[in-house]
Amino acid sequence: MGKIKTQEKIIKKIIYLRQKGNSIAEISVNVGKSKSVVSRYIQGVNVLPLYMGILKKKQGGSKVRSEELWEKSKISASNILGKITTRDKMILLMGIYWGEGTKKELNVINSDHVLLRAFIEFIKDFGVSKERIKASVRIYDSIDYEEALDFWSRTLGLKKESFFKPEIISNKKNGKFKFGMCRLRVEKSSKEFKLLMSLINNVKEQIMLS
Repeated sequence: MGKIKTQEKIIKKIIYLRQKGNSIAEISVNVGKSKSVVSRYIQGVNVLPLYMGILKKKQGGSKVRSEELWEKSKISASNILGKITTRDKMILLMGIYWGEGTKKELNVINSDHVLLRAFIEFIKDFGVSKERIKASVRIYDSIDYEEALDFWSRTLGLKKESFFKPEIISNKKNGKFKFGMCRLRVEKSSKEFKLLMSLINNVKEQIMLS
């Protein structure tokens, strides 16, 4: 009986603390129970109107702390990285291509225009000019092609004449990418492709041996 009464007290306290606007983490520490246990007993329990202002204040405080942490992180990141060197660009290019590139030719596809723009900028150090880059857009038929073409051409700094015929996919639902995806292919890139893959393989070997 003693254990049951103790359990009932804990449950009542969990409910009471939640009604006062305490978070799951705060309640967990207060009653000495796991977050999963707390979550189980606060299902359907609402914060009382009397304490809503306190809850909002807490949430607002969390948002402020989060924003402050982001600002400090940006400063720390800037201090750690400093100015990006040519070697840094090569490492970033290897990372991009390792994860997103094809393994037969210098060819990469992605929905992130910043990543693709970085790819274009980084391969300049391989002696690849924009004139050698050909692009194509992959979109769902619910997306306006001209609008997508304008977006990719503008954000990647490529002339529309550099784009081949698009790949349009039939789909009843709207795609999650507003402007679809863009594929970049470097013409006559056998030399650059082999060099880039050799660099990536070199890194892989070093990782395996470390």
